[in-house]
Amino acid sequence: MALSALALALGAATLHAVWNLLLRRSSDTEAATAVSAIAFVLVLAPFAAASWDVDGEAWKYILPSGALELLYLALLAAAYRRFELSLVYPVARGLAPVAALVYAVAVVGTDPSAGEVGGVVVVAGGVLLVRGLRGSRGAALGLAIAAVIGGYTVIDRYGIQHANAFSYAFLILLPAAVIYPPFVGLHRVRSSAMPVNVLVGVLSAAAYLLVLLALRRASAPAVAAVRETGVVIAAVLGAVFLHERVGVARYAGALVVVVGIALLALA
Repeated sequence: MALSALALALGAATLHAVWNLLLRRSSDTEAATAVSAIAFVLVLAPFAAASWDVDGEAWKYILPSGALELLYLALLAAAYRRFELSLVYPVARGLAPVAALVYAVAVVGTDPSAGEVGGVVVVAGGVLLVRGLRGSRGAALGLAIAAVIGGYTVIDRYGIQHANAFSYAFLILLPAAVIYPPFVGLHRVRSSAMPVNVLVGVLSAAAYLLVLLALRRASAPAVAAVRETGVVIAAVLGAVFLHERVGVARYAGALVVVVGIALLALA
């Protein structure tokens, strides 16, 4: 993997973990999420307009993916309102590739390799360390978020073949930017329209752009494997900035999740 691609993928992982930290720190995570969704769409709009390319087949993927993106934002905001970043983030991001693999096998009929099966087992073990033996509602919400991410990941894998990446991302996030703010309450959203919440949307868009640039220089599996180091970064950020009690088991679990994701990506 080229050093430039490695730097871009690590940058994307860092930005993704940072905007999740900022969202978790918000006093009103739902309103902050609504503001960030609007900011994401506004930031991406010029890029989408400049490179617009969407064919008729794209819409059968854009519509379900957009609905899942809306659900993802709602679940993420609800999870961060009540639970720790160092718990929700590793479970949600770690199990998302596992969920995508399960959907691909069950719906598309793909045949998983031994490496992919091994990756699933390793990720499951890492998530078990992160959430603890007794589990929690936060881990359950993380699992639900992972299921949603896995769903739109499988859909997007096919949808992106029918549209430019910027146009596609703009269209699948647009419903969330339009529907979620009124659902939260426009008064709450206006009260949360502050720079830090706008920054969440900007960082989210920037992370997406860095991934696109990395994919021009390296293979998708390699980029995906490096990007998921964000689960470790998020655990560290939770401990340092949110003063979460991140023990050895949770750190170890986050590292194991990264190893499992690497197996899945490189299989």
